[in-house]
Amino acid sequence: MKFSPAVENLAPSATIAAATKAKELKAQGKTIYEFTLGEPDFNTPAHICQAAVEAMNSGKTHYTPAGGVPELRQAICAAAKRDYNLDIAPANVIVSNGAKHSIHNVLTTMCHPGDEVLIPTPYWVSYSALVDLAGGIPILISTDEAQGFLPTVEQIAEKVTGRTKLIMLNSPCNPTGVVFPVELMKAIGELAVERDFYVLSDEIYDKLIYEGNETACMMTLGDEIAARTIVINGVSKAYAMTGWRIGWTIGEPNLIKAIDKLQSQQTSNPCSVSQYAAIAALNGPQECVSEMLTAFSKRREYVVNRMRKLPNVTFADPGGAFYVFFKVSDYFDKPLQNGAVARNSTEFCTKLLEEGQVALVTGDAFGAEGYVRLSFATDMQTLEAGLDRLEKFLAG
Repeated sequence: MKFSPAVENLAPSATIAAATKAKELKAQGKTIYEFTLGEPDFNTPAHICQAAVEAMNSGKTHYTPAGGVPELRQAICAAAKRDYNLDIAPANVIVSNGAKHSIHNVLTTMCHPGDEVLIPTPYWVSYSALVDLAGGIPILISTDEAQGFLPTVEQIAEKVTGRTKLIMLNSPCNPTGVVFPVELMKAIGELAVERDFYVLSDEIYDKLIYEGNETACMMTLGDEIAARTIVINGVSKAYAMTGWRIGWTIGEPNLIKAIDKLQSQQTSNPCSVSQYAAIAALNGPQECVSEMLTAFSKRREYVVNRMRKLPNVTFADPGGAFYVFFKVSDYFDKPLQNGAVARNSTEFCTKLLEEGQVALVTGDAFGAEGYVRLSFATDMQTLEAGLDRLEKFLAG
């Protein structure tokens, strides 16, 4: 059987591949310290689960409008007002099967064949793949640790051409945890207005920002910038609802209508029960969010302090999300635990899993060879034991 070129050339998700390998080893009875997936280890809060049960018991298990039930779209508008003082209407919102699906919908709807999409590196593994699937051309903008993994406006401007359709931003960023300063976000927005392209602002980690860091919803930085901005968000990270698969897009009504048309032929509606759970998440008590943030903050402090003590390991401080993206290239071609030798990031992760029983994700999947990503979205006991193993592995 021959497959389409789009799928033939498509690389599998590196994060999912790493997690799958770790699970295979666990199934063989091995103890694996897994730091691969960007998934909160907390259970979905009880009041959210209860709303799903009530939805099922009341018969809300049928088709809904393709773009989501009106109550959820209204809840998203109310949350935008509560959290950012952003005034939007349900006509500005469409609900999809997770934030990844939302991004795919935006790119598929907006991109003509050959349109260019700017992506600062390091970037979430799916960004470039989703651009490829939409017929666009990913244009990578290289950043490095010295600049805090933040692109400059000048770097972005150099990449803008007559075929530039949009830029994809993610703040806080996966994989680095870096938070874009408001001044930088505004400057990028002003460049988009000046040079006639759009900003896709992936704000899925917007509730996970640590003390001393500040960001903003891209749509709040001025009317002209708002008109050029598409915001992606969802309930996965803030409410520990990754498996419920609810994300959304906020944008101009014409874009929302176009995405609704696409989704009606593509997937129909998001899961009905999940939609009612998401309503409870957004409209209900928000203490669960702050409680999880407090736990993540403690884990972040522990991990960052441990990592700073590792020789020849450097990283940009994560101001948000739950990742540390650290440099390991100084250990290439040198003996590691049991004499293992790694020549690149992928081999480093493979050897670490085999010799140290620690699962990380290779940095080249994020556009940054020489680095690896650790997710600290797990319990403290696992973090302590896993970092002990990492330290032993590096010591050789």
